Amino acid sequence: MTAPLDKDYVAGLEKGLAIIEAFGLRHGPLTLSEAAEITGHSRASARRSMLTLQKLGYVESDGRYFRLAPRTLRLGYAYVTSSSLSKQVQPILESVSERTQESSSFAVQDNTDVVFVARAATRRSLSNGLGLGSRLPAHCAATGRVLLAALPRQEAELLLNRMHRQKLTPHTRTEIPALMALLDEVSALGYAISNEEIELGVRSIAVPVRDNTGKTVAAMSLVASTSRHSLDSMIVNLLPELGSARQRLGTLL
Repeated sequence: MTAPLDKDYVAGLEKGLAIIEAFGLRHGPLTLSEAAEITGHSRASARRSMLTLQKLGYVESDGRYFRLAPRTLRLGYAYVTSSSLSKQVQPILESVSERTQESSSFAVQDNTDVVFVARAATRRSLSNGLGLGSRLPAHCAATGRVLLAALPRQEAELLLNRMHRQKLTPHTRTEIPALMALLDEVSALGYAISNEEIELGVRSIAVPVRDNTGKTVAAMSLVASTSRHSLDSMIVNLLPELGSARQRLGTLL
C-alpha cells in the first residue's frame, strides 16, 4: 500500500531520470536491455522511459543503441546557472589556480560520489579529464573524505558500506576500519589528502567549505603531480592557499 505522504511522488519521472543517469554509469550508448539491467527496471518499463526521452529530445537512437542527445546538457546547465554558490566560487578558484599553477575544484556530495560543480584548470592540467560535472567516488577522493568526515560518524560508515569502494590504484584504501580512522584524522586536521589513490602520480588536498551556520556544504581542492609537490609541500604551500580561498568565499555564504 502506498503511504499517504507518497501521493505526490511521480514514479515515471524517477524512472526517466534513472535512465539518464544510467548513461553516465555506462559511459556510452545503451541498449534497452542494458538500461533495464543498470536501473533495475523491467525491460518494458525501460523501453517506455527511453522512448519518452527520445520523443522529448533527450535521447537519440539508431534503432538498437540509444545515446544521450545534446539537449540533456540543459539539465546540468540549469544547475550551474541557478546555483549562486557555483557562480560565486568560480573567480576564487581561478585566482587560487593562477597563484599556485595547479588545478582547483569545488565539489558537493551526491550520495556515494562527489560532483565537481566548479573547476579551474591550468595549462599543465593533469590527464585525468576532470571537468564540470565530473564525479569521483567519495571514499578515495580528498573532497569526498572531507565531506564524509563532516557527517555524523554512523551515517558516514553506512555510506561507506554502501559504496563499491573500487581499488583504483595499488594505493587506494578500501577497508572500512582504515577509512573510518582516516575520516577521524580528517576531522582532527581540518583537511584531507588523497595520495595517488585515484590516479598514479597525482595527489590532491581538500578543505571543507562551511556556511554561516558552520555546516559543511562543499569541499575545495587542489590537485598536483607527485613530481611537483611532495606531501609536505602540499601541506606547506597549497593548504594555506585553500584556506585563504575558503576565507574569501566564506564572506559570500
